[in-house]
Amino acid sequence: MSNIVELYNVIKTYNLGEGIKVEALRGVNLKIARGEFVSIQGPSGSGKTTLLNIIGGLDKPTSGKIIIDGTDITPLGEKELARFRREKIGFIFQFFNLVPLLTALENVELPMLFSGKLSNKEIQERAIDLLKLVGLEKRMQHKPTQLSGGEQQRVAIARALANEPAIILGDEPTGNIDRATGLRIIRLIKNLNETLDQTFVIVTHDLAVAKASKRTLFMTDGKLEETPPKTVLTIPAPVLMEERRQLFLAELGWLKSSLLILKERREEIDPDTFHNAFSAYKTRLEKIRKLLKEYSSAGGEKNNEA
Repeated sequence: MSNIVELYNVIKTYNLGEGIKVEALRGVNLKIARGEFVSIQGPSGSGKTTLLNIIGGLDKPTSGKIIIDGTDITPLGEKELARFRREKIGFIFQFFNLVPLLTALENVELPMLFSGKLSNKEIQERAIDLLKLVGLEKRMQHKPTQLSGGEQQRVAIARALANEPAIILGDEPTGNIDRATGLRIIRLIKNLNETLDQTFVIVTHDLAVAKASKRTLFMTDGKLEETPPKTVLTIPAPVLMEERRQLFLAELGWLKSSLLILKERREEIDPDTFHNAFSAYKTRLEKIRKLLKEYSSAGGEKNNEA
């Protein structure tokens, strides 16, 4: 069975300023076979999210090599990475990241509109099929605010499958929904892995996700292990803050790429759909920028106090 993910001695160091550096990843080596369902566990600040962002091309390593589905993405520029993510990577976020002004059907159609590979009729038919696959055939015309948290996450999963990605990456996909709904999401992911042979890599604190996965890995202090750590590390507050800041940066990159692709395909998209999607992306973009500014200011204050 071929490997879909190959990481070789990947190091990621963040410079926090004033001589403070954080080694988020310390020489990570990893191989994930096509069709695997891998969960990654570890304490906050251990490097899980950074690893996921590196695999998904949302962040670049300080050194090392990343090969995804046979392509070395390490040297790729931002435009090339955006195209690669669009064609090869599906994302499931903790807070869904659906476009609020679009229906469930339109949210699933959007990545396919960006790719430009299918006709409008083919896009609609595939979006309907995907929503049926996740059990939402009766909720296709509902907007996110009209859907429960579990239903929104199922829409997000259908959207992640839209362009037939090589791999789907999930960051705490059950972290923002209740326990019973979370278990249904886990069963859905497990079923998609087993029936479609879809590769999943899920970062999670949820033991039920780890139990459902075929392989569980553990992040400890920037290092990846096959066995759980014997001791629990105390993560310094600046490291926790930096991990959260990097999560915002990754989402900012994803939103910027989505806006860029949306603009490139403006002439092929219904004007109302374009306007609604553009406005929603811009609103989210400004919110993330504001949060980043707050985190940067707070980090500066803590460094000064230190």
